Amino acid sequence: MGLFSWMSRSKHASSPQGGGRDAKAETIAHLKEFVASHTGCEAFVEPPTRVTQTTMVIVADTGEWTRRRVPDEAAARKLAQQFSIPAFDVNLSGYPSRMREWNEKQRKNPS
Repeated sequence: MGLFSWMSRSKHASSPQGGGRDAKAETIAHLKEFVASHTGCEAFVEPPTRVTQTTMVIVADTGEWTRRRVPDEAAARKLAQQFSIPAFDVNLSGYPSRMREWNEKQRKNPS
């Protein structure tokens, strides 16, 4: 089974927001662009919950971050390897303090 291949067979593929190959391409393009335009990126894999599927958060050295859904932990780690960035299990490592600091700055000074 290929990376994100489950999306083309799921109910998400027919959703109005798009899905399938388009969602896969958009997700990969977004993450790739984020990593290319930010230094010191690290990936944090968030496990699925009852309400959300597995997600991947990429945090830059500035603390700026982005989050996208991924099929599973293996797919997230494969993407991190493809982008040449380290990947961590957020349940084991937690989120980096720079991410919390960046969030706090954004709350105080919205753009």
